[in-house]
Amino acid sequence: MNDIFPALFHMLVFPGGLFALVAGLFLKGLDRRVEARMQRRVGPPLWQPFLDIVKLALKQTVIPATAQRTAFLAAPVLGFAGMAVCAALIPVAGAYAGLPGLGDLLVLFYLLPLPAVALMVGGSASSSPFGALGFSREMCMMLAYEVPLLAVLLAVAMKVGAATGVGVEFSLSAVVGYQLAHGSLALDPVMWPALAAYLLFLPGTMGVPPFDVPEAETEVLEGPLLEYSGPALGFFHLASALKTMVVLGLGVAMFFPAPLPGGALVNVAWFLAKCAGLMLLTLTVVKAATGRFRVEQAFLFYLKYPAPLALLSLGLAWRGL
Repeated sequence: MNDIFPALFHMLVFPGGLFALVAGLFLKGLDRRVEARMQRRVGPPLWQPFLDIVKLALKQTVIPATAQRTAFLAAPVLGFAGMAVCAALIPVAGAYAGLPGLGDLLVLFYLLPLPAVALMVGGSASSSPFGALGFSREMCMMLAYEVPLLAVLLAVAMKVGAATGVGVEFSLSAVVGYQLAHGSLALDPVMWPALAAYLLFLPGTMGVPPFDVPEAETEVLEGPLLEYSGPALGFFHLASALKTMVVLGLGVAMFFPAPLPGGALVNVAWFLAKCAGLMLLTLTVVKAATGRFRVEQAFLFYLKYPAPLALLSLGLAWRGL
């Protein structure tokens, strides 16, 4: 019974729940603001994503007459729930050590695709031809970027496991603890290809240019999201905000979790600063400076570059170099 309340706190308040939601929406606003400045536009205020959620919550969800009603309404909730669980698993060095003994990396690998799966389910359930096109494009993208993600997670797990004598270490709290004792994995030459692969993975999984082919406004009119409105569309936006926080926080935890001297509040702010820097480097700059790949270009990109880099680190970690 005593373990239930801390688990609920971590799920509903920090690092998941309210904290992850507010931080994710703030990062979304920062991303849009900085991108606008890079393109010499004024851009929206930082709190625009919060206003968008309020606006959608006050509107009606219109369901197409030919849609599969249950799947159509359940899809956005599925994506949101999956990311809410993931957010509670991300350690914040100096403030939250994570859940010891849990195979977080494996859990995250299986749950991270849920927003993409939700988009595919929602798009197919809407009965829209644009939703069907978005479904096929999202599936191609997911098949492409999941390969390097798996190799990166295995490389980190094998590197830490070999150093600690457990073989393969899938606990994120143990991965962070190892780095606090021996230095960040981002400074280890063996893990440099895995870090590069993870940085290249981020734009694809977040669906930003040049990898926004499933929801391309000028081609498939937002694809799976075309028929969504009101609170149902709001859940998709909330899931995207949570996923932003999860993938950025996972990168920080795996490669450079080092805390600052000071209390928990200092390290929470430091964690958010590292997430923001990672976002600006891998999402905002790339989005502002590129166009859009074709589907086959985006698919082949992940097979040509991130996948070999991640497999290289995996091979080096397996050899114990």
